[in-house]
Amino acid sequence: MYTFLTIIIIIVCVLLILAVLAQNSKGGGLASGFTGGSQVMGVRKTADFLEKATWYLAIGLVVLCIATNFSRPTKAGPEQTESAAEKKAKEMGAPTQQAPTAPGGDNGAPQPATK
Repeated sequence: MYTFLTIIIIIVCVLLILAVLAQNSKGGGLASGFTGGSQVMGVRKTADFLEKATWYLAIGLVVLCIATNFSRPTKAGPEQTESAAEKKAKEMGAPTQQAPTAPGGDNGAPQPATK
């Protein structure tokens, strides 16, 4: 389900990009190309369609992203909190890091001077 939603999101993104690029903020864009004599849809109707398509695609993208978040695969258990580097270190048997100690002693107290 996660992969399917991801593919749908990519398709919606491409369609949204095309819808936005077809518009022009000054009233031109794709709508200006339909000013011929035999037009099925008028220039204003084409601009309205592109504007509505942009809104519907944007809303659909948000809904799909939220749905994808809820359908993402998760693992239960303590290994979920470990990073990939920590898992690899455990597999290789790497020693764990210790907190650095103060020079000259374990407790950090200054050592008496010797002559």
